[in-house]
Amino acid sequence: MAEPVSVAAEYLAGSRARAARTVLGQVVLPGEELLLPEQEDAEGPGGAGERPLSLNAGARSRVRVVCGPGLRRCGDRLLVTKCGRLRHKEPGSGCGGGVYWVDSQQKRYVPVKGDHVIGIVTAKSGDIFKVDVGGSEPASLSYLSFEGATKRNRPNVQVGDLIYGQFVVANKDMEPEMVCIDSCGRANGMGVIGQDGLLFKVTLGLIRKLLAPDCEIIQEVGKLYPLEIVFGMNGRIWVKAKTIQQTLILANILEACEHMTSDQRKQIFSRLAES
Repeated sequence: MAEPVSVAAEYLAGSRARAARTVLGQVVLPGEELLLPEQEDAEGPGGAGERPLSLNAGARSRVRVVCGPGLRRCGDRLLVTKCGRLRHKEPGSGCGGGVYWVDSQQKRYVPVKGDHVIGIVTAKSGDIFKVDVGGSEPASLSYLSFEGATKRNRPNVQVGDLIYGQFVVANKDMEPEMVCIDSCGRANGMGVIGQDGLLFKVTLGLIRKLLAPDCEIIQEVGKLYPLEIVFGMNGRIWVKAKTIQQTLILANILEACEHMTSDQRKQIFSRLAES
């Protein structure tokens, strides 16, 4: 067991910073430093110089680069903090930069600002609800963080209810904070989830796969039975169909789809459609 660890340590100690464009889709290790092409090359057109990614807003910086999960800013450097595959998403303007993140199979969810999650109310503490989101500590949810909520008109939230909301505060030094309204004060689908239905947990990688715009699994599942479904970035899925049997079938299909090929999924969906 010590041999692979020592090999990885020697690799990180003797390796130089690698260009991010050459390792897209490849495995990166914690502690690696990434390099990006110069956005403004002082040598003129045709230059191919590379430097550590400068994330400080300087006078010459015209390209915005966003660090996603698995990457951390350390001064003007970009460091890898998780083991996984490096991914990149081009910006809509197509002028360079974009979002870089590390796609890894992580078991415990780490709250991220803006993530929509499914939580379970565990306690009431004055005007604050404590919500279990699967992280290292519960999140706080104010009773005023619901659409139309006032001091006189409080939302009907009980211990054990399922809450679908998003994080507005997610910091390693602060308690995570949730809300059930968007920036305009509208619920927009967030709030207390119905009593019926089934809540189950899947891997974080499967959630990201199901929420991808080009995911075929959700389209195929929607053709089987009429259903209601809610995805949480914390690895929780709530699903409800007309009957309990259909609900259990859908839950089993979603759990098994992570390790199925496209042909295997088509065979299962065709059998269910015939039955």
